[in-house]
Amino acid sequence: MDRTERFYKIEMLIKSRGSVSFATLMDELEVSRATLKRDLDYLRTRMDAPIVYERDSNGYRFEQPSGRGANGRAQEASHELPGVWFSERELHALLTMHQLIQGLDSGGMLGRHLQPLLDKLHGMLGTTEGEARELMRRVRILSPAQRPVAGKFFERVASALLERRRLQITYYTRSKQAESDRMVSPLRLVHYRSTWYLDAWCHASEGLRRFALDALRGAEVLTQRAKDVAMKTVEAELDAGYGIYAGRDVRQATLLFSPGAAQWVANELWHPRQELEPQPDGSLRMRLPYADDTELLMDLLRHGPDVCVEGPPALRQKLQQRLQAALGHY
Repeated sequence: MDRTERFYKIEMLIKSRGSVSFATLMDELEVSRATLKRDLDYLRTRMDAPIVYERDSNGYRFEQPSGRGANGRAQEASHELPGVWFSERELHALLTMHQLIQGLDSGGMLGRHLQPLLDKLHGMLGTTEGEARELMRRVRILSPAQRPVAGKFFERVASALLERRRLQITYYTRSKQAESDRMVSPLRLVHYRSTWYLDAWCHASEGLRRFALDALRGAEVLTQRAKDVAMKTVEAELDAGYGIYAGRDVRQATLLFSPGAAQWVANELWHPRQELEPQPDGSLRMRLPYADDTELLMDLLRHGPDVCVEGPPALRQKLQQRLQAALGHY
């Protein structure tokens, strides 16, 4: 059995028998003398278990609390191990997940709220502060081109989302270089390419909209109940396009990647509904849906001469214009 199971068994044996000898614990747990000593020490120092050795019975028991209850009777021991337990492997996985969250957490708001939990996880692992820091250094998350979100706005958006309340936001639209005030019902938080977005029902335009949280200039949680929109509807309308850009006019792009780029692109997920067709010469044909071509064009420009747009003609023409404009700088 692993250490977690041993802790529970030690707890159960002492509770059920009142006092258990060291030899009996060794036999029941099937562990060495040194291992049992470490387990008992861990339960006392890390988990605050009031385990004491009683010389008269030559066994271990739970120390009775001092004082009496409201009825005048002596209080009984009430120690309980935590209701949720993890193995060491699971704890390391949770710490790794925390590191991942920190990598996504450009404003520091998530890490701040998770720190108490992180401290408890380190305690359960039995690691020192130095060992904990070394463990966290073993995982590194790089998030290029991050667009930080103001912590106070993120927290208000998250609170409204969880409490199902409406938000009054001031939003800066970059394309118009103007601010607007809107009442929205938050539906979903999305983290995409180092940036946080809010999918919400906009009560001004009476439709689903996606807002970049770094473009918020104000956010206040209202008392009004948020409008309920089925998640299937949200996904159908906002996730059908390519990347973060939504749209109802979905078209099909056909792209041909060179043999050099194909070995990389073949393992990339550009869209959940993409279709890949390897070619005899080693090149790769990809078909995928898109609505707004903004982000698709950016990804195509990243591949430069290693990709050719076979269709539709409008997308091919836009990419040609972008390439010509870029060439004009040199």
